[in-house]
Amino acid sequence: MTPEQKSDRYVEVAKEIAAVINGETNRTARMATVSNILHHAFEHYFWTGFYLVDPEKPDELVIGPYQGTMGCLRIPFGRGVCGAAAVAKTSQIVDDVHAYPGHIACDANSRSEIVVPVFDKEGALIAVFDVDSDQKAQFDRGDQEGLEAILTASFY
Repeated sequence: MTPEQKSDRYVEVAKEIAAVINGETNRTARMATVSNILHHAFEHYFWTGFYLVDPEKPDELVIGPYQGTMGCLRIPFGRGVCGAAAVAKTSQIVDDVHAYPGHIACDANSRSEIVVPVFDKEGALIAVFDVDSDQKAQFDRGDQEGLEAILTASFY
C-alpha cells in the first residue's frame, strides 16, 4: 500500500467509524467499535485494541476492548511501548519490538507496534490504543496521523 493509499484508507475508515458511533455515549461501545473497524481495515494489523487507565490504579493500564490474540491484562506505566506512551503522552512507533528495551511480549508473533495515547475532552489520558503487526517496520507517520485523527474524533 502506498503512503497515499494508506492515507486515503484512514480517511475512509474515519468516516465509517464516525457514522457507526454517532450518538453512542458509552465509551466501551465506542472503543469496541473503533478497534473492530480498524482491525479489519488494514492487512498489517495483527492485534488492535485499547489499554485503559485503571481508575483504581492510575499508574496502570488494564486491557480494554480489542481484536486479535490474547493481550496482556495489565501494563504498568513506563513498561513496554504502551507504558512508555502513557508516561510520555505521545505516540510511539517501534519497527522491531524485540529490539525495544523493556518490551513486554504479550504475543511472541508481534514484530512491530504503534501506540497512540487517547484523551478525554478535559485532556486527561483515558487509554492508549495499541496496534501490533506480525511483520517488522509496518507503521509510519501516516499510521500515526491517521490513528491520532480517528482517536481524537472518537473520544475527545
